[in-house]
Amino acid sequence: MSELLKKKNDEAELGGGADRIAAQHKAGKLTARERIDFLLDPGSFVELDRFVTHRCSDFGMEGKKILGDGVVTGHGTIDGRTVFLFAQDFTSFGGSLGEAFARKVCKIMDLAMKTGAPVIGLNDSGGARIQEGVQSLAGYADIFLRNVLASGVIPQISVIMGPCAGGAVYSPALTDFIMMVENTAHMFITGPEVIKAVTHEVVSKEDLGGAVAHNSKSGVSLLRAPNDQAALQQVRELLAFLPANNLEDPPLVHSKDDPNRVDEKLDTLIPDSANKPYDMKVLIKSTLDDGYFFEVGPDFAKNILIGFGRYNGRVAGIVANQPLVLAGCLDIDASIKAARFVRFCDAFNIPIVTFVDVPGFLPGTDQEFGGIILHGAK
Repeated sequence: MSELLKKKNDEAELGGGADRIAAQHKAGKLTARERIDFLLDPGSFVELDRFVTHRCSDFGMEGKKILGDGVVTGHGTIDGRTVFLFAQDFTSFGGSLGEAFARKVCKIMDLAMKTGAPVIGLNDSGGARIQEGVQSLAGYADIFLRNVLASGVIPQISVIMGPCAGGAVYSPALTDFIMMVENTAHMFITGPEVIKAVTHEVVSKEDLGGAVAHNSKSGVSLLRAPNDQAALQQVRELLAFLPANNLEDPPLVHSKDDPNRVDEKLDTLIPDSANKPYDMKVLIKSTLDDGYFFEVGPDFAKNILIGFGRYNGRVAGIVANQPLVLAGCLDIDASIKAARFVRFCDAFNIPIVTFVDVPGFLPGTDQEFGGIILHGAK
């Protein structure tokens, strides 16, 4: 019995096999298990449903079963605080989602809600497993439902570390923060080939749905990193500012920074002329503990700044106009960016400090026709 268990454990560790793991590394990506090990505190991961397999018997699938069924799920700790997570395994069926896969993800989301702990999704998937047909699509619906029920109750973080296309993009879109890895992560509803066939537009995957595109143009993702390791480290930093759930306060971190210190450069930061810009980040960092500002969305709607910092050890959300960009005017993108962040802070007991230096809303037909009245009202 112990030999059988050891054999199955070894088989589960390999996922799709040594060749596919080598291909994953060649593409510059970590495997699902390597990502979990890097993200969590050492030795804290407790895996659930390790030996689950699909039960599809169509298209020859009865002879193609991989333990874990394409996703690694469980719980562990980050800085000693409990989190639940799932990591899609691209080496196993391309990380595609089937019925058993979806049940595993739903299970850890339900447990996270019951225990009041954050959920982290490490996404690297080819989308729905077409061999399972409507069962696969129903699995997405079950996950979307839990995303909605968990919204504003527990923090939800999505890390896009590979392909994420079609219906698969909607679960991350329903979470609180989306992090993307440059060059390897892609998000889009329809890929370049479909767009070319329908609209005759020619666009690359990177230009259409890469990390730079979504962080600077669409605002779908507000965080990005150059590689898997940097992305996972950013997730650890982000979680340090968030409470475990909406009934708790964010963690208190004692600082040696003197609250009575004087910063003389602030005397000359704001120009005498109202027509001259200045960098609001200098002012924000001067007021925060140790000058540390965790900015969210630094590449999108740069005319407004949002992020987290601490005052006397207590977490605060920061919302500030940025005079360096468009004189700090509010436009559609800035309004959406700030409003969503304020809603998140409100849901999770995070006080907000606002730095205001704004001439008003950006004028123009593009803004009016794009709905600045509706979005600006937020």
